[in-house]
Amino acid sequence: MSPVHEFIVNFDELESAETPCSAAVSGLLQEQAKEHAEDSSVRNVCFAWPDGRRAFFNYAYLVSSEFEPIDEKNVIQLRFSSYIVILHGYRLEAMFMALLNHLPRIITATDPRYTLTAESNTPVVVNIRIEPKAD
Repeated sequence: MSPVHEFIVNFDELESAETPCSAAVSGLLQEQAKEHAEDSSVRNVCFAWPDGRRAFFNYAYLVSSEFEPIDEKNVIQLRFSSYIVILHGYRLEAMFMALLNHLPRIITATDPRYTLTAESNTPVVVNIRIEPKAD
């Protein structure tokens, strides 16, 4: 009949179908939520707790960082100009190396009872502590 009528029919068909491209874009957006894009000019790191609390710091104020492999659990200390952020968790060396390049955008703490005991390469943060820096 008219091209507008065909457009409406085609639109309904496309809306209901999941295309491979839309699935890829969705996965990419989820991935970028955790890390900054390579060309990002403003970089912050946000710390999130299981209870919904959040705090963020700008990487420009990150003065130094230290990784401590203590037995099974690891510790990362991030020294910002006014605060020290201490991360406790498992397999944190990869996260430390990502922090070196200012890549993590959101670091989320997981309740310790939900951490997997099986071998995995994924870093797991179980505790985030923020302390004012002593002058």
